[in-house]
Amino acid sequence: MNDIAKKRKIIMILLFACGVINYLDRSALSISAGHIAGEFALSSSEMGIIFSAFSVGYALFNLVGGMAADKFGPKDTLLVAVIVWSLFSGALIFAVGFLSILIIRIIFGMAEGPLSTTMNKTIDLWYPDNKKTSVMGICSSGTPLGAAISGPIVGYITLNIGWRESFIVITLIGLAWAVIWYKMVDKKPAKVSENFNQKIEEKISTTKIRVALKKGFYLKKPTIIFTALAFFAYNYILFFFLTWFPSYLQKGLGIGLEEVSLISVIPWTFGFVAIAIGGIIADKITDSRDWKDPLTPKRLVLGICLLISGGAVIVAANTTNFILIIAMITVSVFALYFTGGIYWGVVNDIVDSSNVGSIGGAMHAVGNCAGILGPAITGFIVQATDSFIPAFILAGTIGILGALGALINVKRLNISDKEIILNKK
Repeated sequence: MNDIAKKRKIIMILLFACGVINYLDRSALSISAGHIAGEFALSSSEMGIIFSAFSVGYALFNLVGGMAADKFGPKDTLLVAVIVWSLFSGALIFAVGFLSILIIRIIFGMAEGPLSTTMNKTIDLWYPDNKKTSVMGICSSGTPLGAAISGPIVGYITLNIGWRESFIVITLIGLAWAVIWYKMVDKKPAKVSENFNQKIEEKISTTKIRVALKKGFYLKKPTIIFTALAFFAYNYILFFFLTWFPSYLQKGLGIGLEEVSLISVIPWTFGFVAIAIGGIIADKITDSRDWKDPLTPKRLVLGICLLISGGAVIVAANTTNFILIIAMITVSVFALYFTGGIYWGVVNDIVDSSNVGSIGGAMHAVGNCAGILGPAITGFIVQATDSFIPAFILAGTIGILGALGALINVKRLNISDKEIILNKK
């Protein structure tokens, strides 16, 4: 194994681990929500606002993080992000009520915002084009694994020691990762030469224009717009489960925290498998033949799986059978996560490398507006109706609409020489 191959392997392992830590931190509040709400006398609507507060900072810093990754490099951007989010994850132990929790979660969300776009930017720098979606899927598979292990870890510590102690543990894990990342990863591949830079400026495939174009040029393209809207649908369902699934099990189905900690592992474990193989399969299908539109495989996988995910949520809303509910939620999470690396693969396929961070960050920001709206809307729906069923139906419908938009509009960019001249930086 040559030096570049070894470094790629190290980067993949560390990015995977970072995804695990990210969702361990992020979903910890959901697991301990019952204890925190009880201690501070928080209503369902207030908890919904707190869940959404994370995404207020998160969505904004998806964009800021992408721009920072393009300007300062993904290594330093991610290093700072992990240190800050770890510290503010632990800062929750100092909360004294609704407002303090709200502020801490907003700043925590801001710090986590750069993760996916810096991960994608790192992969764009270090890996060849035909491996990027696969690698992004493998690295991103750490996120549902983090959500899966969050239940047992945070649930056990909360029940046996206290919820504050669980946040101290996950803070220390994040800081340890930051030290390893700083010591083991270079800012960029060592073999970046003038010849390499020149190659980046060439049109090297039918889908990817490597000429550095203006950001606004990409942001007006239907492929980017509807990929972002599909990502919004993806995140609406994701945050619906990530924030409210434990509470649904406890309040909606009457299950205790100890059982919730174990049951919550099931869908996220399947999600871990799905996101790991989704990108690989999309790349394999793309390489399997000479597609007239090379984005066709990604469009079909994205649209069909998002349709299945939304449909499964609606089925879960219309049954009282516990086994079927858990099965449909698991199917939904599996199908949802199967698309997880593909949104980034679309960006990598059609955006030049100098703009991958910014455009990916813009797409991520639009997508994560769902994280602002979804948890809060769910909280108000549950409080107003005393039922999770309308919230389930809304989440599933949004997933289906996002899928249809992607199936119709996600296509390769046919960019003329005139457009390149007009929009070149």
